Amino acid sequence: MIIVLSKTISAHDKEMVRIYLKDRGFNIREQVFGEEEIIGALGKGIVDTRELGLLPGVERIAATSKPYELASRETQSEDTIVTVGGASVSPVKIGGSRITVIAGPCAVESKEQIRETAELVRESGAVILRGGAYKPRTSPYAFQGLGVKGLEFMKEAGESLNMPIVTEIVSPELVDVMKDLTDMFQIGARNMQNFELLKKVGSIGKPVLLKRGAANTIEEWLMSAEYLLASGTKDVVLCERGIRTFETYTRNTLDISAIPVVKGLSHLPVIVDPSHAVGIRAKVSPAGLAAIAAGADGLTVEVHPKPDAALSDGPQSLYPEQFERLMRDIEALAPVVGKELLRTPLRRHPATFTPFIQRKTERTEEVEKITFCGESGAFAEQALVRVFGDDAPRLPVTSFKAVFDAVLDGSAGAGVAPVENSLAGSVHENYDLFLRYPDIAIVGEVKLRITHCLIADEKSDIESIAVVRSHPQGFAQCQDFLAKHPQWQLETFNNTAEAVASIAREGALKVAAIASEAAAKSFGLKVLKVGVETNPLNYTRFVVISRRVGDKASAPPSLGSGAPNKASLVFSVNDEPGALFTCLQILSGRGINLSKLESRPIHGRPWEYLFYVDVSLPKDADIFDTVVGELKAKAKDFHFLGTYRAAI
Repeated sequence: MIIVLSKTISAHDKEMVRIYLKDRGFNIREQVFGEEEIIGALGKGIVDTRELGLLPGVERIAATSKPYELASRETQSEDTIVTVGGASVSPVKIGGSRITVIAGPCAVESKEQIRETAELVRESGAVILRGGAYKPRTSPYAFQGLGVKGLEFMKEAGESLNMPIVTEIVSPELVDVMKDLTDMFQIGARNMQNFELLKKVGSIGKPVLLKRGAANTIEEWLMSAEYLLASGTKDVVLCERGIRTFETYTRNTLDISAIPVVKGLSHLPVIVDPSHAVGIRAKVSPAGLAAIAAGADGLTVEVHPKPDAALSDGPQSLYPEQFERLMRDIEALAPVVGKELLRTPLRRHPATFTPFIQRKTERTEEVEKITFCGESGAFAEQALVRVFGDDAPRLPVTSFKAVFDAVLDGSAGAGVAPVENSLAGSVHENYDLFLRYPDIAIVGEVKLRITHCLIADEKSDIESIAVVRSHPQGFAQCQDFLAKHPQWQLETFNNTAEAVASIAREGALKVAAIASEAAAKSFGLKVLKVGVETNPLNYTRFVVISRRVGDKASAPPSLGSGAPNKASLVFSVNDEPGALFTCLQILSGRGINLSKLESRPIHGRPWEYLFYVDVSLPKDADIFDTVVGELKAKAKDFHFLGTYRAAI
């Protein structure tokens, strides 16, 4: 049973609620979920809920239908996002809109081995380092781990590469020894129902990765999570690692269906361990990608520099080059499932984009906001979350120009703006704004899959709709659907989320909007039809913009830890034969790939055109500097929009 407390409850009234519950045989567990403070009444106590509801400060009682009350989505509808690290390394989040990848060897074998592995997986994009210092093995003669010394080696490697670490704990007696040497405890499959261990680990309050037992049901798994939550920790990540079935070809059978099932039952994040699930190196990557497609919030993968010489689980450990390919495949798959691969900076800096920009003023150190055009649920806000994280402070504005203004005048540290859609083409307004704001540069990009919905009031139905509102790009992307309803009057808005907000404000019953499902949820409206876009392969490319400081602009590390590999340029040419060819030949002659070329009329100069160009950067920066110099000499006008890490 969950008791939700009033936001204005006094300390005295809260204590009276505690005493009331304890006197009736309940154990109590206090916790904050989102904006609500709750008391979990656990155990087999007996209470009259009507009497309990009359106590001062009790807002409501949520009697759940599940035995796992704190882990249940009935208790908390919003997804929990677990934060790992934050003391000696940058914090890493598991859950929400990001895919988090944990990687490392099965066991720490030496200082050199864990350091080498950490460097390899970090370079490929892993953000948390895994490794076993205490290894529960089936055979008493197998390698059991290096113990505390192994933990010290792993912690040193993690801190040097700005990676939190996660390691398995096998006994309650080890909690005090390990608590200062790891950022996250792992409860292995063999110990999932070691209740004394669960209670002890939960009482520490650190994040916990809880693996499902090989022969345990989903409910038993969630009940083990309940032990951890009831004992004190609020950060639990569930890990599916395969269950034992009659099939013997693979080590275990990966229960893919458990991912959507558990995410429907619980608010806790779910990741998958494909290494233990299949136990065969060649099958790990396909199983991992299947888990991402099914909705997993991340993976934990075993990687070893020399798997054939590994002291534990060598046959299922990936070679570094296999892990590199898996990470690239995840990055390509992520937008399809509406997520982004999480990246973190290689170094921990106290004042960077981690997870968003910070600056020091004369008074204090404050967190800068990220600006976007629209209201809650806008596609631009979803792109913002992909880059800066779910808890990034946001500054919504009413126009694309206002986004640029906010970044220029310092109201926001960065902005997010759409520049191209795979169906409707370029967003010319924003390309033109770059020419009007030469102090603004592109520092990153993100690609977002766009699924449009027809949204209306709860009391409306599709037959009653007379007016449809959206952004012009929204209409352009849904032409086939709109053509089936020629009687509808179309009204344009500055952005899709604003169109949804207008219906909520007016209470209009004959008006619908084309926007995202997130916008419908934000304003309490109903989705009449999902997927009304003309082509399901509908993506929008958003750019992250920042103010230039000299010739540079700061890029958030979340956009990728590697060097920029893409640049955007704008130029015009003289009205003479071969002028454009000459400029393009400069790029071709230096081996620079052209990924986009588009012409736009120049305002106020009839029949003259600007050429918008995206290019891949060569590894040698001097080559690109030479190309820019040659283009400036040949072109009539030249504008450099920025260099950044390309989104896959």
